[in-house]
Amino acid sequence: MTVSDGDPYANGGAEAESSTLSLDDGDIYVCQDGPRDAPALLLIHGSASSTRSWNPMVPLLTGSHRVIRMDLLGHGRSAKPADHSYAIPDQARRAGVVLDRLGVEHAVVVGHSSGGAVATALAEQRPDLVTALALVNTGPSLDAFIASESAAIGPSQWPPTDEQLRRIASTGFSRAGYQIPEELLDDVRGMTYHTFTTTMSATRSYLEQRALPDRLTVLGKPLLVIFGEDDRRWRSSSASDYRAVPGSKVELLPGLGHSPLLEDPPRTANPLLVFTAIHAVRVD
Repeated sequence: MTVSDGDPYANGGAEAESSTLSLDDGDIYVCQDGPRDAPALLLIHGSASSTRSWNPMVPLLTGSHRVIRMDLLGHGRSAKPADHSYAIPDQARRAGVVLDRLGVEHAVVVGHSSGGAVATALAEQRPDLVTALALVNTGPSLDAFIASESAAIGPSQWPPTDEQLRRIASTGFSRAGYQIPEELLDDVRGMTYHTFTTTMSATRSYLEQRALPDRLTVLGKPLLVIFGEDDRRWRSSSASDYRAVPGSKVELLPGLGHSPLLEDPPRTANPLLVFTAIHAVRVD
């Protein structure tokens, strides 16, 4: 099923081609921008987010890429079933199916935060499909996690109040004067309590099994790591752990926090575009 919804947030204010793909375990919302014959760039959002977290970045990338975004199961405009797995490998498998459905044979995959874990799992499953990886503020292991002081929210308090939402989201940003977009709060509000808690625990479980640098070293894929230096969710100093991956490149962005793709899209896009210019596969 394909539906053009003209979402005003889909491409930083411009209409994009969007569709809903029916997979075995639920409908997945997909958005595409840029020339269809350009090298494919898959952008994967983090926990409690959606395709809209990439909106400011998309116009900076479409000049040279076919930019593909999807709402992971349980997020955004995708299905939120209570009886299907939200494990990182299963989210990655669905991402692979989406690319197959779109006729994409090779893609550079970019993941923000826990989306970087999904990107890594996709490369593990489909090394033929993933040509290179870029991780944006993705903690390499649980040792790098900065525990939040905000009180936990129980099922009886769901959905969160506006005050609770802003408290939850506040650690995701560090740039002075940055105002959290209302639509990003809506993404959290739109989740069920089950999908919110289960997707969070899925990331923890994946990192407990094996640290990302160890997984990536085995894969041998080109790797770019971008990290806002003032991240309040993952210690930015942990970005150096990725240097253990042969040939990896690590870029620290001073003055930015956990979400540099929103806090300063041009500074985030610059190293990514340099990286993809080298590693993206041209479409014949």
